[in-house]
Amino acid sequence: MSWSYSIGKIGGTVLRVHVTFVLLIIWITASAWAAEGPQAALINMLFILSVFACVVLHEFGHATMAARFGVRTPDITLLPIGGLARLERIPENPKQEILIAVAGPAVNVVIFLILTIFLGGSGWLSDLQSLDNPGQSFWGRLALVNALLVAFNLIPAFPMDGGRVFRAVLALFMDRVKATQVAARTGQVIAVLFAYWGLTSGNPILVLIAAFIFFAAGAESSDAAMRGLAHRSAARDAVITSFVSLAPDDTLDTAAQAILHSSQSEFPVLTPDGQFVGFVTRESVLARPDPEFRQRPVSEIMFDNVPVVSLKTGMDDVLDAFAKGRIPAVAVIGKTGNFVGFINRENIGEWFILARGS
Repeated sequence: MSWSYSIGKIGGTVLRVHVTFVLLIIWITASAWAAEGPQAALINMLFILSVFACVVLHEFGHATMAARFGVRTPDITLLPIGGLARLERIPENPKQEILIAVAGPAVNVVIFLILTIFLGGSGWLSDLQSLDNPGQSFWGRLALVNALLVAFNLIPAFPMDGGRVFRAVLALFMDRVKATQVAARTGQVIAVLFAYWGLTSGNPILVLIAAFIFFAAGAESSDAAMRGLAHRSAARDAVITSFVSLAPDDTLDTAAQAILHSSQSEFPVLTPDGQFVGFVTRESVLARPDPEFRQRPVSEIMFDNVPVVSLKTGMDDVLDAFAKGRIPAVAVIGKTGNFVGFINRENIGEWFILARGS
Protein backbone atom coordinates (compact mmCIF):
# COMPACT_ATOMS: atom_id res chain seq x y z
CA MET A 1 0.00 0.00 0.00
CA SER A 2 1.38 3.45 -0.98
CA TRP A 3 2.28 5.95 1.74
CA SER A 4 2.98 3.14 4.20
CA TYR A 5 6.34 2.47 5.82
CA SER A 6 7.82 -0.67 7.33
CA ILE A 7 8.55 -0.60 11.08
CA GLY A 8 9.64 -4.21 11.46
CA LYS A 9 9.08 -7.82 10.56
CA ILE A 10 7.46 -10.52 12.70
CA GLY A 11 7.53 -14.15 11.60
CA GLY A 12 7.87 -13.33 7.91
CA THR A 13 5.15 -10.64 8.01
CA VAL A 14 6.17 -7.02 7.49
CA LEU A 15 4.42 -4.58 9.82
CA ARG A 16 3.69 -1.29 8.07
CA VAL A 17 2.32 2.02 9.31
CA HIS A 18 0.37 4.28 6.98
CA VAL A 19 1.35 7.94 7.20
CA THR A 20 -2.24 8.91 8.09
CA PHE A 21 -1.97 6.76 11.22
CA VAL A 22 1.01 8.84 12.37
CA LEU A 23 -0.96 12.01 11.66
CA LEU A 24 -3.83 10.62 13.78
CA ILE A 25 -1.49 10.07 16.75
CA ILE A 26 -0.12 13.62 16.40
CA TRP A 27 -3.60 15.12 16.16
CA ILE A 28 -4.97 13.25 19.19
CA THR A 29 -1.91 14.09 21.29
CA ALA A 30 -1.95 17.77 20.31
CA SER A 31 -5.70 18.08 20.96
CA ALA A 32 -5.39 16.52 24.42
CA TRP A 33 -2.39 18.72 25.24
CA ALA A 34 -4.27 21.88 24.23
CA ALA A 35 -7.39 20.88 26.19
CA GLU A 36 -6.00 19.32 29.38
CA GLY A 37 -2.23 19.58 29.40
CA PRO A 38 0.78 17.31 28.83
CA GLN A 39 -0.25 14.54 31.25
CA ALA A 40 -3.59 14.01 29.51
CA ALA A 41 -1.81 14.11 26.14
CA LEU A 42 0.60 11.37 27.24
CA ILE A 43 -2.19 9.16 28.61
CA ASN A 44 -4.30 9.56 25.48
CA MET A 45 -1.33 8.81 23.24
CA LEU A 46 -0.53 5.64 25.22
CA PHE A 47 -4.19 4.63 25.06
CA ILE A 48 -4.36 5.01 21.26
CA LEU A 49 -1.11 3.07 20.87
CA SER A 50 -2.52 0.33 23.14
CA VAL A 51 -5.68 0.17 21.04
CA PHE A 52 -3.68 -0.30 17.87
CA ALA A 53 -1.48 -2.88 19.58
CA CYS A 54 -4.70 -4.82 20.10
CA VAL A 55 -5.53 -4.26 16.43
CA VAL A 56 -2.11 -5.64 15.43
CA LEU A 57 -2.70 -8.73 17.60
CA HIS A 58 -6.13 -9.07 15.94
CA GLU A 59 -4.53 -9.07 12.48
CA PHE A 60 -1.85 -11.54 13.57
CA GLY A 61 -4.69 -13.77 14.73
CA HIS A 62 -5.82 -13.92 11.10
CA ALA A 63 -2.24 -14.41 9.90
CA THR A 64 -1.52 -17.23 12.36
CA MET A 65 -4.65 -19.14 11.44
CA ALA A 66 -4.00 -18.57 7.73
CA ALA A 67 -0.48 -19.99 8.15
CA ARG A 68 -2.03 -23.23 9.44
CA PHE A 69 -3.61 -23.64 6.01
CA GLY A 70 -0.44 -22.79 4.11
CA VAL A 71 -1.37 -19.15 3.40
CA ARG A 72 1.32 -16.53 4.01
CA THR A 73 0.65 -12.96 5.13
CA PRO A 74 3.23 -10.72 3.42
CA ASP A 75 2.33 -7.60 5.39
CA ILE A 76 0.00 -5.93 7.87
CA THR A 77 -0.71 -2.20 7.53
CA LEU A 78 -1.93 0.05 10.34
CA LEU A 79 -4.51 2.64 9.21
CA PRO A 80 -6.53 5.20 11.21
CA ILE A 81 -9.60 2.95 10.80
CA GLY A 82 -7.79 -0.22 11.94
CA GLY A 83 -5.46 -2.85 10.54
CA LEU A 84 -5.28 -4.59 7.18
CA ALA A 85 -3.66 -8.03 6.86
CA ARG A 86 -2.82 -8.82 3.24
CA LEU A 87 -3.08 -12.56 2.69
CA GLU A 88 -1.49 -14.15 -0.36
CA ARG A 89 -4.84 -15.71 -1.11
CA ILE A 90 -8.14 -16.56 0.54
CA PRO A 91 -8.67 -20.34 0.94
CA GLU A 92 -11.45 -21.62 -1.26
CA ASN A 93 -12.49 -24.09 1.43
CA PRO A 94 -15.33 -22.22 3.22
CA LYS A 95 -14.55 -23.84 6.58
CA GLN A 96 -10.94 -22.63 6.42
CA GLU A 97 -12.09 -19.11 5.52
CA ILE A 98 -14.46 -19.08 8.51
CA LEU A 99 -11.67 -20.11 10.88
CA ILE A 100 -9.34 -17.42 9.50
CA ALA A 101 -12.07 -14.77 9.74
CA VAL A 102 -13.05 -15.51 13.36
CA ALA A 103 -9.43 -15.85 14.54
CA GLY A 104 -9.03 -12.06 14.70
CA PRO A 105 -12.07 -11.33 16.90
CA ALA A 106 -11.15 -14.36 19.03
CA VAL A 107 -7.87 -12.61 19.92
CA ASN A 108 -9.83 -9.56 21.08
CA VAL A 109 -12.03 -11.80 23.24
CA VAL A 110 -8.89 -13.17 24.92
CA ILE A 111 -7.54 -9.64 25.47
CA PHE A 112 -10.89 -8.55 26.92
CA LEU A 113 -10.87 -11.47 29.39
CA ILE A 114 -7.29 -10.72 30.46
CA LEU A 115 -8.07 -7.04 31.01
CA THR A 116 -11.26 -7.68 32.98
CA ILE A 117 -10.31 -10.79 34.97
CA PHE A 118 -6.64 -10.23 35.72
CA LEU A 119 -6.23 -6.44 35.50
CA GLY A 120 -9.61 -5.43 36.91
CA GLY A 121 -10.63 -3.36 33.91
CA SER A 122 -14.34 -2.70 33.54
CA GLY A 123 -16.19 -0.47 31.14
CA TRP A 124 -19.83 0.33 30.42
CA LEU A 125 -21.64 1.29 27.25
CA SER A 126 -22.33 4.69 28.81
CA ASP A 127 -18.56 5.31 28.70
CA LEU A 128 -18.52 5.29 24.90
CA GLN A 129 -19.05 9.03 24.72
CA SER A 130 -15.90 9.71 26.74
CA LEU A 131 -13.37 7.08 25.74
CA ASP A 132 -10.80 9.86 25.39
CA ASN A 133 -11.28 10.92 29.02
CA PRO A 134 -7.96 10.15 30.80
CA GLY A 135 -9.82 10.23 34.13
CA GLN A 136 -11.48 6.89 33.35
CA SER A 137 -9.84 3.54 34.08
CA PHE A 138 -7.17 2.89 31.44
CA TRP A 139 -7.72 -0.88 31.47
CA GLY A 140 -11.49 -0.40 31.56
CA ARG A 141 -11.43 1.76 28.46
CA LEU A 142 -9.13 -0.70 26.69
CA ALA A 143 -11.39 -3.64 27.62
CA LEU A 144 -14.42 -1.78 26.26
CA VAL A 145 -12.61 -1.04 22.99
CA ASN A 146 -11.77 -4.74 22.54
CA ALA A 147 -15.40 -5.68 23.14
CA LEU A 148 -16.39 -3.12 20.51
CA LEU A 149 -13.80 -4.52 18.08
CA VAL A 150 -15.37 -7.96 18.42
CA ALA A 151 -18.90 -6.65 17.89
CA PHE A 152 -17.94 -4.33 15.04
CA ASN A 153 -15.85 -6.89 13.13
CA LEU A 154 -18.61 -9.49 13.25
CA ILE A 155 -21.09 -7.22 11.43
CA PRO A 156 -21.81 -9.07 8.15
CA ALA A 157 -20.40 -6.26 6.01
CA PHE A 158 -18.06 -7.88 3.48
CA PRO A 159 -15.02 -7.71 3.42
CA MET A 160 -14.97 -7.31 7.22
CA ASP A 161 -14.58 -10.47 9.31
CA GLY A 162 -18.32 -10.98 9.73
CA GLY A 163 -18.81 -10.47 6.01
CA ARG A 164 -16.19 -13.09 5.24
CA VAL A 165 -17.96 -15.56 7.51
CA PHE A 166 -21.21 -14.67 5.71
CA ARG A 167 -19.56 -15.26 2.30
CA ALA A 168 -18.08 -18.58 3.45
CA VAL A 169 -21.45 -19.80 4.73
CA LEU A 170 -23.08 -18.82 1.42
CA ALA A 171 -20.30 -20.67 -0.43
CA LEU A 172 -21.39 -23.88 1.28
CA PHE A 173 -24.63 -23.68 -0.73
CA MET A 174 -23.74 -21.84 -3.94
CA ASP A 175 -20.91 -21.00 -6.33
CA ARG A 176 -18.10 -19.04 -4.66
CA VAL A 177 -18.27 -16.17 -7.17
CA LYS A 178 -22.04 -15.84 -6.65
CA ALA A 179 -21.56 -16.02 -2.87
CA THR A 180 -18.99 -13.22 -3.06
CA GLN A 181 -21.30 -11.05 -5.16
CA VAL A 182 -24.17 -11.49 -2.67
CA ALA A 183 -21.89 -10.78 0.30
CA ALA A 184 -20.36 -7.75 -1.45
CA ARG A 185 -23.76 -6.23 -2.24
CA THR A 186 -24.85 -6.81 1.36
CA GLY A 187 -21.65 -5.14 2.57
CA GLN A 188 -22.22 -2.14 0.31
CA VAL A 189 -25.79 -1.73 1.60
CA ILE A 190 -24.48 -1.77 5.17
CA ALA A 191 -21.77 0.71 4.14
CA VAL A 192 -24.42 3.12 2.87
CA LEU A 193 -26.24 2.81 6.21
CA PHE A 194 -22.96 3.49 8.02
CA ALA A 195 -22.38 6.58 5.88
CA TYR A 196 -25.89 7.89 6.60
CA TRP A 197 -25.39 7.28 10.32
CA GLY A 198 -22.03 9.05 10.23
CA LEU A 199 -23.37 12.05 8.33
CA THR A 200 -26.45 12.50 10.53
CA SER A 201 -24.48 12.05 13.76
CA GLY A 202 -21.54 14.16 12.67
CA ASN A 203 -19.08 11.24 12.95
CA PRO A 204 -16.49 11.42 10.11
CA ILE A 205 -14.84 8.14 11.19
CA LEU A 206 -18.05 6.23 10.37
CA VAL A 207 -18.16 7.87 6.95
CA LEU A 208 -14.52 6.90 6.36
CA ILE A 209 -15.20 3.30 7.39
CA ALA A 210 -18.28 3.21 5.16
CA ALA A 211 -16.26 4.39 2.16
CA PHE A 212 -13.60 1.75 2.84
CA ILE A 213 -16.19 -1.05 3.11
CA PHE A 214 -18.07 0.07 -0.01
CA PHE A 215 -15.05 0.19 -2.33
CA ALA A 216 -13.30 -2.81 -0.76
CA ALA A 217 -16.43 -4.92 -1.23
CA GLY A 218 -16.52 -4.01 -4.91
CA ALA A 219 -12.83 -4.83 -5.31
CA GLU A 220 -13.25 -8.20 -3.57
CA SER A 221 -16.21 -9.04 -5.80
CA SER A 222 -14.15 -8.28 -8.92
CA ASP A 223 -11.24 -10.33 -7.56
CA ALA A 224 -13.52 -13.32 -6.94
CA ALA A 225 -14.90 -13.05 -10.47
CA MET A 226 -11.34 -12.92 -11.81
CA ARG A 227 -10.42 -15.99 -9.78
CA GLY A 228 -13.44 -17.79 -11.18
CA LEU A 229 -12.29 -17.07 -14.73
CA ALA A 230 -8.69 -17.95 -13.84
CA HIS A 231 -9.71 -21.49 -12.91
CA ARG A 232 -10.76 -22.02 -16.53
CA SER A 233 -7.85 -20.20 -18.20
CA ALA A 234 -4.12 -20.67 -18.73
CA ALA A 235 -1.14 -18.35 -19.13
CA ARG A 236 -1.37 -18.71 -22.92
CA ASP A 237 -4.65 -16.74 -22.79
CA ALA A 238 -3.02 -13.56 -21.43
CA VAL A 239 0.63 -13.72 -22.49
CA ILE A 240 2.18 -10.75 -24.30
CA THR A 241 4.09 -12.11 -27.29
CA SER A 242 4.94 -8.87 -29.14
CA PHE A 243 7.64 -7.04 -27.21
CA VAL A 244 10.99 -5.27 -27.29
CA SER A 245 13.72 -7.11 -25.41
CA LEU A 246 17.14 -6.14 -24.10
CA ALA A 247 20.43 -8.00 -23.70
CA PRO A 248 22.23 -8.16 -20.33
CA ASP A 249 25.10 -5.99 -21.56
CA ASP A 250 22.88 -3.36 -23.21
CA THR A 251 23.35 0.04 -21.63
CA LEU A 252 20.77 2.14 -19.84
CA ASP A 253 20.99 4.50 -22.82
CA THR A 254 19.78 1.64 -25.04
CA ALA A 255 16.99 0.95 -22.55
CA ALA A 256 16.05 4.65 -22.60
CA GLN A 257 15.73 4.54 -26.40
CA ALA A 258 13.53 1.44 -26.09
CA ILE A 259 11.27 3.36 -23.69
CA LEU A 260 10.98 6.28 -26.12
CA HIS A 261 10.07 4.05 -29.06
CA SER A 262 7.63 1.65 -27.39
CA SER A 263 4.72 1.66 -24.96
CA GLN A 264 6.14 -1.12 -22.79
CA SER A 265 6.56 -0.75 -19.04
CA GLU A 266 8.61 -3.95 -18.65
CA PHE A 267 11.42 -5.11 -20.91
CA PRO A 268 12.54 -8.77 -20.79
CA VAL A 269 16.29 -9.25 -20.67
CA LEU A 270 17.39 -12.19 -22.85
CA THR A 271 20.76 -13.81 -23.48
CA PRO A 272 21.97 -14.16 -27.10
CA ASP A 273 20.51 -17.68 -27.22
CA GLY A 274 17.09 -16.43 -26.08
CA GLN A 275 17.24 -17.46 -22.41
CA PHE A 276 15.32 -15.24 -20.00
CA VAL A 277 17.36 -13.66 -17.17
CA GLY A 278 15.19 -10.83 -15.83
CA PHE A 279 13.14 -7.67 -16.41
CA VAL A 280 14.07 -4.01 -16.65
CA THR A 281 11.22 -1.63 -15.82
CA ARG A 282 10.45 1.79 -17.22
CA GLU A 283 10.53 3.22 -13.68
CA SER A 284 13.99 1.86 -12.90
CA VAL A 285 15.44 3.46 -16.03
CA LEU A 286 13.67 6.80 -15.58
CA ALA A 287 14.92 6.91 -11.99
CA ARG A 288 18.50 7.17 -13.37
CA PRO A 289 18.41 10.02 -15.90
CA ASP A 290 21.88 11.41 -15.11
CA PRO A 291 24.66 11.01 -17.73
CA GLU A 292 26.89 8.94 -15.42
CA PHE A 293 24.33 6.10 -15.58
CA ARG A 294 23.91 6.04 -19.34
CA GLN A 295 26.70 3.55 -20.07
CA ARG A 296 25.91 1.19 -17.18
CA PRO A 297 24.63 -2.27 -18.26
CA VAL A 298 20.94 -3.01 -17.67
CA SER A 299 21.95 -6.16 -15.77
CA GLU A 300 22.80 -3.87 -12.83
CA ILE A 301 19.20 -2.73 -12.38
CA MET A 302 17.14 -5.65 -13.69
CA PHE A 303 14.73 -7.72 -11.61
CA ASP A 304 16.11 -11.25 -11.78
CA ASN A 305 14.02 -12.95 -9.08
CA VAL A 306 10.73 -13.27 -10.93
CA PRO A 307 8.40 -16.25 -11.38
CA VAL A 308 8.63 -18.30 -14.58
CA VAL A 309 5.59 -20.27 -15.80
CA SER A 310 4.70 -22.32 -18.84
CA LEU A 311 2.00 -21.66 -21.40
CA LYS A 312 -0.13 -24.37 -19.75
CA THR A 313 0.14 -22.91 -16.25
CA GLY A 314 -3.27 -21.96 -14.87
CA MET A 315 -4.07 -18.27 -14.56
CA ASP A 316 -4.87 -18.81 -10.89
CA ASP A 317 -1.18 -19.69 -10.36
CA VAL A 318 -0.21 -16.52 -12.22
CA LEU A 319 -2.45 -14.46 -9.94
CA ASP A 320 -0.89 -16.17 -6.91
CA ALA A 321 2.57 -15.23 -8.19
CA PHE A 322 1.64 -11.54 -8.26
CA ALA A 323 0.06 -11.79 -4.81
CA LYS A 324 3.23 -13.23 -3.26
CA GLY A 325 5.47 -10.25 -3.91
CA ARG A 326 6.17 -7.00 -5.67
CA ILE A 327 7.19 -8.23 -9.13
CA PRO A 328 7.02 -6.35 -12.44
CA ALA A 329 5.79 -9.31 -14.49
CA VAL A 330 5.72 -13.10 -14.84
CA ALA A 331 7.87 -14.73 -17.55
CA VAL A 332 6.28 -17.36 -19.79
CA ILE A 333 8.29 -20.11 -21.48
CA GLY A 334 7.43 -22.65 -24.15
CA LYS A 335 7.79 -26.44 -24.30
CA THR A 336 11.55 -26.31 -24.93
CA GLY A 337 12.20 -23.73 -22.23
CA ASN A 338 12.44 -20.85 -24.68
CA PHE A 339 11.07 -17.46 -23.64
CA VAL A 340 7.80 -16.72 -25.46
CA GLY A 341 6.47 -13.67 -23.58
CA PHE A 342 5.34 -12.26 -20.28
CA ILE A 343 2.27 -11.26 -18.30
CA ASN A 344 2.04 -7.99 -16.36
CA ARG A 345 -0.64 -6.55 -14.10
CA GLU A 346 -2.07 -4.31 -16.82
CA ASN A 347 -2.50 -7.22 -19.18
CA ILE A 348 -4.24 -9.26 -16.48
CA GLY A 349 -6.80 -6.46 -16.16
CA GLU A 350 -7.31 -6.37 -19.92
CA TRP A 351 -7.60 -10.17 -20.08
CA PHE A 352 -10.21 -10.10 -17.31
CA ILE A 353 -12.36 -7.48 -19.03
CA LEU A 354 -12.29 -9.30 -22.38
CA ALA A 355 -12.72 -12.80 -20.92
CA ARG A 356 -15.66 -11.69 -18.78
CA GLY A 357 -17.40 -10.25 -21.81
CA SER A 358 -16.97 -13.35 -23.97
